[in-house]
Amino acid sequence: MSFTPIAAMVRKDLRLFFSDRRAVIMSFIVPIAIASFFGSIFSGSGSTERAKIRVVIVDEDQSAISTGIVARAQHDATFQVTTPPAEEARAAVRRGDASAGVLIPSGFGHAAGRAFFTSAGRPQLTVWYDPSRAMEMAIVRGVLTQHVMEAVSAEVFAGQSGQALLDETLGQVESFTMSDAQKQILRDLLTAARKLYGTNANASGATTDDRRPRGITIPYTVLEEPQTSGENRAYNGYAHSFAGMGIQFLFFAMIDLGVGILIERERGLWKRLRSAPVSRLALLAGKSFSGTIIALMSLLVSFAFAIVVFKVRIHGSVPGFLLVAVSCALMACTFGLLIASLGRTPGATRGVASLAVLMMVMLGGAWVPTFVFPAWLQRFTVVVPARWAVDGLDAMTWRGLGLQAALMPSLILIGFAALFGVTAYVRFRWEE
Repeated sequence: MSFTPIAAMVRKDLRLFFSDRRAVIMSFIVPIAIASFFGSIFSGSGSTERAKIRVVIVDEDQSAISTGIVARAQHDATFQVTTPPAEEARAAVRRGDASAGVLIPSGFGHAAGRAFFTSAGRPQLTVWYDPSRAMEMAIVRGVLTQHVMEAVSAEVFAGQSGQALLDETLGQVESFTMSDAQKQILRDLLTAARKLYGTNANASGATTDDRRPRGITIPYTVLEEPQTSGENRAYNGYAHSFAGMGIQFLFFAMIDLGVGILIERERGLWKRLRSAPVSRLALLAGKSFSGTIIALMSLLVSFAFAIVVFKVRIHGSVPGFLLVAVSCALMACTFGLLIASLGRTPGATRGVASLAVLMMVMLGGAWVPTFVFPAWLQRFTVVVPARWAVDGLDAMTWRGLGLQAALMPSLILIGFAALFGVTAYVRFRWEE
């Protein structure tokens, strides 16, 4: 096979690419702009301030326990709490102005105190939530449980109504559905709690905040240690966003490559070339070389911008990063050839190919992290080339992994490239 016609086709394709302003913008400027936007959202700005979950609480009880719940929630760093009327609170959740709303009904405090030592007569909290924010709802449920336990236990053991609650529960022990041994144990516990309450109430200085019991709290603290590429290296969200958006626009650029081949075939160019000493293999090889060069330039320019402007660093292996980048470019280019071999008309092919690309980048984690997917969908994404491309670039940038971590994604991407290329070769047609 002569390389002269291949080199000629590569030069022609590169000249056409740089003469087309739209192609240059789509390949270089647009992915940089969109990746910058996504990076600024996913903690790329370097700010450690976390957005608070907006919660509305309606306290219809106005007891010591309910006011304690509201006060604890208002001082929680996770929540941004307001206390509007019930109808206004429901409307705020319905409009999406609040992630969740909590209704504390009348009599909740007294019933919760009575049910503290037994499950009988447990009151009910009503929680309204925005169904589009199910993940935030899980956080609200967990944090709210902590505040309710603290408020109820603090009031039972040291509050103004605690003595009455203990006395009332002691008088009802005989009516509880439990064995005699369990009833005796409960009596002993309540008696000890009453003695503790009386001791705290009569002790000198018992009214000071440092002596008054705070209720049952979580018996541990959490030390959060983010695991990045090394010590004292903060996670840079721009690294992942430029990987995801870079891969997405590689695919879109190669859609133009495939549609361009269809247009040239529609105009009869390939039919005329068939009479020249240009084989099908030479034609596809020339398109592969030029497409890979264009895709690689687009990816490298995007990351160069991220390195200069947003301080993205290749904390892993530089050769590994280049290996993954070349594999991504080759895979995307052969995907364009596959489009050209399977497509019929340029217009219909562009629409179907765009849908396929959007599905691939979505399943590959370029938009939404894959851990939010259902378990079956997470297993399915291993057959999506975009996932291996994003994982490989992440491994070489903010994860800081070595060359070995680049081998598996690169081999799989090259495997996809071989599959796409062979299919394109077999299905290629010189004319419509």
